[in-house]
Amino acid sequence: MHSKEAGASEEKSRKAAEAIAAYDNRFNKIEQELTAIRGELALMKWMVGFNLAIAVATLWKVFSA
Repeated sequence: MHSKEAGASEEKSRKAAEAIAAYDNRFNKIEQELTAIRGELALMKWMVGFNLAIAVATLWKVFSA
């Protein structure tokens, strides 16, 4: 059902559409930021894993000799 059919004025309909569009833009921006954060988190996981592997290899070398 359209807002005009429900008895709303053209101005109210336009403002409601603008408000919905603003929320859509806001959610799209949040989604883009979350995608970037997920990418950075994946990089951090690899960095921590690499450092852990180097630390374990170093400890192994020191204590197994």
